[in-house]
Amino acid sequence: MLSLDPNDSRPIWRQIEEGFAQLVAGGMLAAGSAIPSVRELAREMAVNPATVAKAYQRLTDRGLFAVRRGEGTFVAASLPRLSTRERERQLAAGARRFAALARSLRVELPEARSALAAAWEEALPRPEEEAADD
Repeated sequence: MLSLDPNDSRPIWRQIEEGFAQLVAGGMLAAGSAIPSVRELAREMAVNPATVAKAYQRLTDRGLFAVRRGEGTFVAASLPRLSTRERERQLAAGARRFAALARSLRVELPEARSALAAAWEEALPRPEEEAADD
């Protein structure tokens, strides 16, 4: 579900936070889906539970996760809409990380654009996923 990159300059908690946010935004985690407990995910990813707890708290604060006492953590039933400013801020931050990675790999702009286009296509919902939502 999630993967961590030890070569990524972002803190582990941010990688977890952004990974879950992408799974929710991409429809791979539907509203109401159960999320692994902090301990389960920490054990699975071999990280400190406090690291996972920080990511979960931030996702809860952003309205993407909902905690049900005694039941666990779930994707929120209704997801918040980002303001235009916040959406632009997050998109620019992601673009800077991608550009830095591409430049560190000495990739030219056309190859980077091609990789981005391929990733974009992979992130689009598949027809069977759209039919399941109906």
